[in-house]
Amino acid sequence: MSSSGNFKIITMDGGAAVGKSSTSRGLAERLDLMHVDTGAHYRTLTYALLAAGADPEHPESISDPLVALSLDTLLEGRSAKLSINGIVPADADIRSPEVNGAVSKFAALPSLRSHLFEYQRSQADVARAHGYAGLIMEGRDIGSIIFPYAEHRFFLHADEATRAARRAKEGQTDSIAARDRMDKSRKTAPLVCPEGATQIDTAPFTLEEVIEQIAELIESHESHS
Repeated sequence: MSSSGNFKIITMDGGAAVGKSSTSRGLAERLDLMHVDTGAHYRTLTYALLAAGADPEHPESISDPLVALSLDTLLEGRSAKLSINGIVPADADIRSPEVNGAVSKFAALPSLRSHLFEYQRSQADVARAHGYAGLIMEGRDIGSIIFPYAEHRFFLHADEATRAARRAKEGQTDSIAARDRMDKSRKTAPLVCPEGATQIDTAPFTLEEVIEQIAELIESHESHS
């Protein structure tokens, strides 16, 4: 891994099934970055809160369980995983129908987002400590809330039909339109295109083409700075 002092932070925002995860992972490999999927953070917390009996319809029910959860980071390859009390839940567990049905509701709660804020920002320090050339973090409020001053901020989008087809391939049956409405209308950190971020429509391109576009933009920006 690189020990260069030119540490970069790249933010990758967008709605469901626009290609954030696959693009971010590809860029992490290409540019020697640590990858963080904040959607998995909310899924992991949702899984833990449901197990503790919390109900997203009753925000007060999450207070005591949240305090009891110790957050840490476990690296699996280039991916930084959120561990809860020393355990990283299985991917199948955080993508179960129960979690799918509750994650947007939990993620809309200000207290839960505040609980994750400093942890998510601290991932830049984790990446530096492990010698990566930078951090790429994906989500829905990364370029607007978590790292609003990052030099490299991107917002991916695609038409609803393309996204629904991608979601179906993943075995997910939740409504793209409903998820968008919830993400965009929540009072705390709604899904928006961060001011100044580069927008990319991923629908007409292959994954490799999207990765190439973004890598070239980053490399061009750095060569002129």
